[in-house]
Amino acid sequence: MPSPAVISPEDVDRTISAFTRLDQRGDKKAMNKLAGRLQREQPHLLQYAAAIRTDHGDKAGEAAVFYATLVWAMFDREREGTLPRITAQNLTDADAAIAAAHEAEAGLAERQVHERYAAAQAEAQPHVFAKLRELLEEDVREAAMTAEVAATIFRPTQVAVEAFDAALSGRRTGERQGTVVNDAPKVGRNDACPCGSGKKYKKCHGAAA
Repeated sequence: MPSPAVISPEDVDRTISAFTRLDQRGDKKAMNKLAGRLQREQPHLLQYAAAIRTDHGDKAGEAAVFYATLVWAMFDREREGTLPRITAQNLTDADAAIAAAHEAEAGLAERQVHERYAAAQAEAQPHVFAKLRELLEEDVREAAMTAEVAATIFRPTQVAVEAFDAALSGRRTGERQGTVVNDAPKVGRNDACPCGSGKKYKKCHGAAA
């Protein structure tokens, strides 16, 4: 059964168009502003995605953060108020749900990388998964990332989708936040940037802060 929080194809397309415009313009100020919002509103999601870097290297880490940001933006677009804050427990529970969905579907591991998700996931967020499938297939085909990197980041990307879907549909609620968020963990200018780049915050996402 489709989720009551299903993201429309229009919101998915508008999100992709907005990211494409930012990339084409090279608008670092706008990109830093977006990254700053993600850090304030979804620090656990950002840390979860950036942790991929530790085991799989910089390229996989950067790709995981990008796709997590994209998922967040799809759910955030045109929504009244601020999305629930995804907690570490939300992500742990979402990972378990994805593992169960994958185990229940035979032959998943033999599919092409961009097709490695369960039918039940696509039923919950059909337009999000259709776009993720398209983007991953394109990134691998055009050598923007290797199939190995795509396989590494697709699972945590699916976890992000599941976490937001569960929070918005009420299955596993996250933390309620207001429009203005002041209680996110503080990052000092000389601390490591939470995006996982290895740079100091002031030289990375804090540059425009």
